[in-house]
Amino acid sequence: MTDTNTYSTLTERRPGIFELTLNRPEKHNAFDDAMIQNLITLLDQAETIEHLRLLVVRSEGKHFSAGADLGWMKRMAGNSHNENLIDARQLAKLMDKLNHFSRPTLALVQGAAYGGAVGLAACCDLVIASRDARFCLSEVKIGLIPAVISPYVIRAIGERQARRYFLTAEAFTAEEAQMFGLVHKVVDTSADLPHSAETFIQQLSLNSPEAMMAAKSLIFTVSQHAIDAELIEETAKRIADIRVSAEGQEGLNAFLNKRQPNWIQENNNNVQ
Repeated sequence: MTDTNTYSTLTERRPGIFELTLNRPEKHNAFDDAMIQNLITLLDQAETIEHLRLLVVRSEGKHFSAGADLGWMKRMAGNSHNENLIDARQLAKLMDKLNHFSRPTLALVQGAAYGGAVGLAACCDLVIASRDARFCLSEVKIGLIPAVISPYVIRAIGERQARRYFLTAEAFTAEEAQMFGLVHKVVDTSADLPHSAETFIQQLSLNSPEAMMAAKSLIFTVSQHAIDAELIEETAKRIADIRVSAEGQEGLNAFLNKRQPNWIQENNNNVQ
């Protein structure tokens, strides 16, 4: 399955493994309103694909994304406050959809990842970056702020680092991004990204698809929530729910009988 829009594509590389690709290399994959809307549409499509196991977010060309497109910014500067608010809500919608995508997401980052691109990475569950990757929250240099991406970036790198990089607009390296928590793994070159991604793909293929979806939902419920009676009861309910689910029963049965669960068998058959 492939969407042929110039700006971004959704492609099934092999059964269950889909790639959401920023495809505007001549503009360093810079965002504009058309790309944002296209990405929202493709995420909505991906969410409805029942056999999707993993969504890989990547880009064509030397750079992951240079951030906002200059032509788009020029148009927005001439628009009214209300028009700017409507436009900003679309970027916020994109970040929300990617952050809350129900299946695992993996970002592959090379070259420049500026502005909103840092937000895309922060919204993904797993991030691999090549050593040449450079991250930058550059908005204050042009009198703006990284507003709609801030909830995701601050959760990824922490308030202390945000208080530096939101204000200084310094670029930081892939190794620094890993130290901050934004990146999970650094590889030597962009050519190494697919191989490194394969390691995560194989690891995820061992796990129950339903359990991974439930685990993501659990993280969003527990994170930033006070440990109180309501949360304790909610977590008890969630483990009870999944224990009696079809995949929960299959996983427990397979463990007790020392065999592979059927989702591994199905995945191996699909790959072959």
